[in-house]
Amino acid sequence: MRAVISLPKRAVLALQRLLPDRTEQAMVLAILTAITLTLGGTAAIVRSTPSAGAAVPFDVPSMAAAPTESTTTTAPVATTTTTTAPGAPAATPLPASAHQVNLGGDQHPMVPATPIGTIVIPKINLNHPIFEGVDETVIHWGPGHWPGSAMPGQVGNTVFAGHRVTHTRPFYDIDLLNPGDDIIVHTKDGTFTYRVTGHQIVTPKDLWIVNPTPTATITIFACHPKHSAAQRYVVHGDLVSSGPPS
Repeated sequence: MRAVISLPKRAVLALQRLLPDRTEQAMVLAILTAITLTLGGTAAIVRSTPSAGAAVPFDVPSMAAAPTESTTTTAPVATTTTTTAPGAPAATPLPASAHQVNLGGDQHPMVPATPIGTIVIPKINLNHPIFEGVDETVIHWGPGHWPGSAMPGQVGNTVFAGHRVTHTRPFYDIDLLNPGDDIIVHTKDGTFTYRVTGHQIVTPKDLWIVNPTPTATITIFACHPKHSAAQRYVVHGDLVSSGPPS
């Protein structure tokens, strides 16, 4: 608000000649206002009201436009509310092309390996050759089948180990798999579709994850968290269908 006192024009001109400084003029006006009020006079109080077209404050982004004069006190419709925090964006898996580049990682002899089939996990854009064995020289090329575990499609637990952030990163996005997602294994013996049932986080000493099962299941695992070998991220699935090789 600002206080305004009415002065004759001559008085105003005299005041400006005597006191050219605007700050001093304001002080005199304030004193005159106080004297007027003390003597029973009146001073007009003017309240500044923003016009209808005033700019909307920028301290609340993503809100709808400011209500107009005809708007009621109901809150305007907005894409978000002030009571619910926006959810985190969905994680995006690596593109399929990322698994076609071998980044290398640990130091070991380069030994050629022959694929025994292919593993396909649509949820994480994976379509990758699989190999027999879990030695470093084998899983350098891709997921390796744990020796002694069931072969894909057979009764028992078929187990595959794979790198997460090195080499071709086949299991980089293993943590994005949820119950209901498919893991499809192609071999010369057929096409076998497993459905994810859940996951676990275990230590490297928990070798029980490769134990046989009474039904046809699959277990895939990789280091966890990313860029660490402190734990293992393990995904389990059940065989839901078998078909001819494709």
